[in-house]
Amino acid sequence: MRPGPEKRVEEMTTEELFAEYKSTGDKALKWEIAMRYTGLVKSIALQIRGVFCSFTQLDDIINEGLIVLADAVDKFDPEKGRFEMYVAKRIRGMIVDLARQQDWVPRTVRQRAQRIEKAMTELYNVTGKLPSDAQVAEYLNMTMEEYQEAMANASLHSILSFEELFENGDQWAMEPAAGGSEEIPEQALMNQELTQVLAEAISSMKESEQLVLSLYYEQNLKMKDIATVMDITPPRVSQIHARAVQKLKVIMEAYLKGDG
Repeated sequence: MRPGPEKRVEEMTTEELFAEYKSTGDKALKWEIAMRYTGLVKSIALQIRGVFCSFTQLDDIINEGLIVLADAVDKFDPEKGRFEMYVAKRIRGMIVDLARQQDWVPRTVRQRAQRIEKAMTELYNVTGKLPSDAQVAEYLNMTMEEYQEAMANASLHSILSFEELFENGDQWAMEPAAGGSEEIPEQALMNQELTQVLAEAISSMKESEQLVLSLYYEQNLKMKDIATVMDITPPRVSQIHARAVQKLKVIMEAYLKGDG
C-alpha cells in the first residue's frame, strides 16, 4: 500500500523532492524544499548580521530569505551542482540589497570610510604590507583622533563593502559552514586557495583584531558584549572591527585582481 502524500513528502530526500517538483510542478513540494533551508538563511544572516541589524530583525531576514529560496528552487538545475552553493550567494545578495535600499550609512561616514579604504589600498600596493593606523592617518593628513573616530563609525560600512566585494566576484563560490555553525569569514569560502589567503591575512593582524573577528563571527557576540569581554568601549570595538574588515578587503581585492 502506497503511503499518504504527507508521509511520503516527509520521508523524501531533498534530491527526490527536486525531481518530483520538476516533474509535477506541485507548489507544496517547492515550499517543502524551501522550508528545509531556513537554517541556511539563518546561518548566513547571523554571519553578516552587521549589514542589517540597524534596520530590521533576524526573523524578517529569514522571511525574505524564504522568498529567495522559493525562487531559487524554480531556477535551480540539480544536475549542475549543489543547491546550497547555488542559493547561498543569492541570500547574501538579498541581505546586501536590503541594506542598500535602506541607505542606513550616512554619506559622510561612507565617504570617510572610502577614503580610508583607498589609502590603505594605495599604501598596501606600494609596500606590500598592511599599513599601520598612524601611517594611514598621516597619509590622509588626519589626526589620530579624527582617524579613530572615522573608524569607529565605519564598522557597518566596512561589512557591507566587504560583502559587496565577494558579491561581485562571481568566480568565487561562497557557502556557510555545514551544520548551521556561524564561523569567521574565511571558513565560508569553499576555494582552498582563497581560504588560505584569508587565513594568512587574519593571522597577520593584531591580536585585538583577530579576537574581535573571532568573537563577532565565530562566537556570535554583539559589539557591546565584545566590549565587555575585552574591557573596552563599544566604539573602540567598532573601530577595531572596521579596521580588521577593511584590511581583509584590501588584501582580498588585490588577490582577486591578480595583484596578490
